Amino acid sequence: MKVLVTGGTGTLGRVVADRLLRRGHEVHILSRRPAPPGTPYIWHTGDLRTRSGLGPATADVDTVVHCATAPRGDDESTQNLLASASGVGHFVCISIVGVDRIRFFYYQAKLRAERLIEKSAVPWTILRATQFHDLIATLTESQKRLPAVLTLDGRFQPVDVRDVADRLVALAEGAPAGRAPDLGGPEVRGARDLAQTYLRAVGRRRPVLALRLPGAAARAFRAGANLAPGHATGTITFEQFLAARRA
Repeated sequence: MKVLVTGGTGTLGRVVADRLLRRGHEVHILSRRPAPPGTPYIWHTGDLRTRSGLGPATADVDTVVHCATAPRGDDESTQNLLASASGVGHFVCISIVGVDRIRFFYYQAKLRAERLIEKSAVPWTILRATQFHDLIATLTESQKRLPAVLTLDGRFQPVDVRDVADRLVALAEGAPAGRAPDLGGPEVRGARDLAQTYLRAVGRRRPVLALRLPGAAARAFRAGANLAPGHATGTITFEQFLAARRA
């Protein structure tokens, strides 16, 4: 297939692109960054928000795997991409477990993007996944200069991007499936436990404080709206992810 991957230089997109290439597909990348030297991909420099480069990037591709994301404007970017990709045979998009239950601005934009895809004329598949291991690690690492690590009072079910990429590639190679079954990590863990696990892995000692924040979004997290315990099909644990990073 000819497959366009948006966000192909990001945490998930670069793994998806690599998996697709290894399986013999012609992989196109849309990115705001210029092509790196020696890239094995067909590169398109463009911007989903401004629509620059979208025409050449979507021309004659069979499938779009939409991995691009941003703190704001996911719905606008998705709308622009759908308009340009109206002739593709399959539009695959990654989303997040709980976007319909957690009133958080980023999640609400993701939900609006889902609705745009569902109402479009393009055959589609949407996969919701739980939070990535990388997010837990990044949030903890970003506080390395503080006397204590702060985290939410709640639980997470972190999943490895390699597991998510494998599922997205399988979905892209199949027929449009609508809402695919959610993908959750192999374990539901307390946020404080995950932060402590990260600190042990990097050899730091620091108190970890779980904050009980007010508001509807925080209550939804405490209630487990971000979890998919019935779909714990991810295979790589947080400890295995951390060990691979150290290797």
